[in-house]
Amino acid sequence: MRLAVVTNPGGRRARLFADAVRAAGLPPAVEIPWRRLAAGETPGIPRGALVRIDSPDGDAEVDRLLRGDAEPAEHGEIRSGEAWYAGFTKALERLGGTLLNDPAELAVLFDKRRCHAVLTSAGVPVPEAAPPLSGYADLRGEMWGAGWSRVFIKPPHGSSASGVIAFEQAGRRLVATTSVEVSGGRLYNSLTVRRYTDEATVRYIVDRLGPLHVERWYPKAGLGGRTVDLRVVVIGGEPTHVVVRASRHPMTNLHLGAQRGDVAAVRRAAGEEQWAAAMETCARAAAQFPGCLQVGVDLMFASNWRRHAVAEVNAFGDLLPGLLNEHGRDTYAEQVHRLVARC
Repeated sequence: MRLAVVTNPGGRRARLFADAVRAAGLPPAVEIPWRRLAAGETPGIPRGALVRIDSPDGDAEVDRLLRGDAEPAEHGEIRSGEAWYAGFTKALERLGGTLLNDPAELAVLFDKRRCHAVLTSAGVPVPEAAPPLSGYADLRGEMWGAGWSRVFIKPPHGSSASGVIAFEQAGRRLVATTSVEVSGGRLYNSLTVRRYTDEATVRYIVDRLGPLHVERWYPKAGLGGRTVDLRVVVIGGEPTHVVVRASRHPMTNLHLGAQRGDVAAVRRAAGEEQWAAAMETCARAAAQFPGCLQVGVDLMFASNWRRHAVAEVNAFGDLLPGLLNEHGRDTYAEQVHRLVARC
């Protein structure tokens, strides 16, 4: 079996996948740099190779090329998600070979509106969503009409919580919790979660983010004084790795200060019946993307632990260093193991 991978050579994802391939006793995967693909090249892929598409994040030049910008964005700067998405999907069209991630499915996974619609049609539990909105005035009008006082605002093509806002309103009072920082008239995705209560600032941020995907706030379960949810990696249709993300604020992304929690404690709190149902939901969500070897499902238990819903399905949600499953394999090793088993 021969593998190739579209990646950023030297990055963490590239190293972890290379380690897994080496440990399986396979020849090194042929690396296809994202920079070449984003620059418009059609890469040569070894005959018969299985091609893995990895995340293009973490490389400013790749980001610039995908957006078609003349200059790279400043570190952490939030720029047009629509331009990035157009470049990303166009780049994927240039790939050939036997792909382990279907480009058409990746296009859905990187559009939160389309992904939400696919999950809804399949009967996968998800939070209620508003129709597509374009700015702050639309947001407030939709919330008033629907009777919603709390929502999550998400740029349709964002990742890593970039541009995500947990928004609450009560009369004239409002709170926007987000990692967005405003500086010099630009928006940045920082590692610090902030609370904005000034309406003018919130309006400026929301209007600058552009098109919006807005979901009704799903009250999540808490444990040990922290809000918790799960990242469940589904490989080959089976949930194989679970991380509990425990946070003191609405954002549970690990890079924003959340901690890895105790899976056993969450499982006990939910109970075996609810836990099994949640894992089945993750598998059902992943089944909507059969052309992808793996996806990462963000699963939320309700505050009473009796219900659950899917917050996101991530195309590249397997970067969880050091997390081993019952067989002692990390997410990358498990993917390689399953590829070897089926060949």
